[in-house]
Amino acid sequence: MKPTLRYLLVAAIALPVGFFSMQWLTKPAPTPSPTTLSTTTLSSSSSSSLKGPVLTLPEFSLKDRDGKMTSIHSWPGKSLIVNFWATWCEPCRREIPLLLKLQQEHAKDGFQVVGIAIDFRDQVVSYMDQMHLSYPVLMGEQDGMDAADAFGVSASGLPFTVFTDGQGNIITTHLGELHPEQAALILKTIQSVNKGLMPVEAGRTDINITLNSPNSR
Repeated sequence: MKPTLRYLLVAAIALPVGFFSMQWLTKPAPTPSPTTLSTTTLSSSSSSSLKGPVLTLPEFSLKDRDGKMTSIHSWPGKSLIVNFWATWCEPCRREIPLLLKLQQEHAKDGFQVVGIAIDFRDQVVSYMDQMHLSYPVLMGEQDGMDAADAFGVSASGLPFTVFTDGQGNIITTHLGELHPEQAALILKTIQSVNKGLMPVEAGRTDINITLNSPNSR
C-alpha cells in the first residue's frame, strides 16, 4: 500500500476495535461478540467516536471501475449489502468469496452487494479482475473515507458491511470479517422485514441480540 494513503487512513479513520457495531442502532445493546471483530485496524485513538446513528442509506457518489460517478442509490428497491474494504486488508480479502456467493445466491431475493474500496483505483481494478468480482465496486481514497463518514462513523476499521432493507433503512452494520452464519441470519431477518412480517426496529433488535448472544460466540 502506498505510504501517502496509509497516512491518510491512519489519520482519518482510526477506531478502537469493537466500538463500532449495531449497538448504536438499538439501545440498550450487549457487548459485541468477539467473533465479529476480525478487522484490519488502521489505528487506535481514545478520541475516536460515532457522530450518531444513521438509520437510512445516506447519499454519496463514487467512481466505478470505468471512472463513472455512481450514486449509492443506483439500485432502488434492492436490499443493499454495502461492503467497505481495501486490497491491502487481509480480512477484507478473506470475505470476498462469501460476498460473491451472497450475490450469486440472493440476487433473486432482491439483494445487491456493492463494494466500496478505500484504495487506489489501479490496485482495485487489478484485484477485481483477479478475483472475477461480479458485483459493482465503487472506489475512492479521501472520498472513500468520506463515504464511510456519511454513515455517521468518524473513524473505522476494515472491513465493515452495512445491510439495508428494500426501502433503504439500515438494518445492521457489521464490523469485521463477515462469516456465513452471520450473513444467513442477517439476510433472513431482512427478508422478513421486506415481506412485512417484522417491523424495521424489531429486525434491528433481533439481529443485535442474536449475534451477541453467548451461543453465537
